[in-house]
Amino acid sequence: MKLNLKIWRQKNASTKGKIQDYKIANVDPDMSFLEMMDVLNEEMVEKGEEPVEFDHDCREGICGSCNLQINGKPHGPDTGVSTCQLHMRKFKDGDTIVIEPFRAKAFPVIKDLIVDRSALDRIQQAGGYISVNTSGTTQDANAIPIPKEDADAAFYSATCIQCGACVAACKNASAMLFTAARVSQFALLPQGQVEATNRVLAMVEQMDKEGFGACTNTGACEIECPKGISLENIARLNREYLKASVT
Repeated sequence: MKLNLKIWRQKNASTKGKIQDYKIANVDPDMSFLEMMDVLNEEMVEKGEEPVEFDHDCREGICGSCNLQINGKPHGPDTGVSTCQLHMRKFKDGDTIVIEPFRAKAFPVIKDLIVDRSALDRIQQAGGYISVNTSGTTQDANAIPIPKEDADAAFYSATCIQCGACVAACKNASAMLFTAARVSQFALLPQGQVEATNRVLAMVEQMDKEGFGACTNTGACEIECPKGISLENIARLNREYLKASVT
């Protein structure tokens, strides 16, 4: 395939960026999107041009670092996948593809397509932990009976890869789905009850402090989440927050 790429280029956080046009040929439909970007960068290096900076790591849909806005959608047109799992067969020969960084006040651009998502780390650090001893004389996991429904729900909440697609999809750049998933994975298990009250209050406070917007209740976050994190987590976060506020 031959493709026309419109890519956001920005030298650093303090300079203005702009869309630049690039053309690429001989794109194999079985390439991943990031492999296509690699080919483009190799061609640019051969021409003596500065390659496009973009974030990636595992390329297995696990790490959450490949955060690209592709034709206006976080991670592109496919569903249930991160950018590294998006394949070029989702596009057609001659297509124009617009590639931008995730847009949010709390995600400042570092360079080109790379944004600083450490705000999500700080939300996690505010309360995403338990005081249960996890080394040395630990209990066997089966020693504490947990209903399968609760265990499954906690597991599904914990599958969040912290990519930030929920923030990029939300018109208010809200981090509610991410924060709710982190709160839920502990709120559903007995091990998480010790810090339950402090956890939800601290994480919501940090979320607000980072400059994320309020939940819009439109559900765009769940639709664009590569792991399909459910909106039920936001409902649980609201319940946990209300309970903690009156305790």
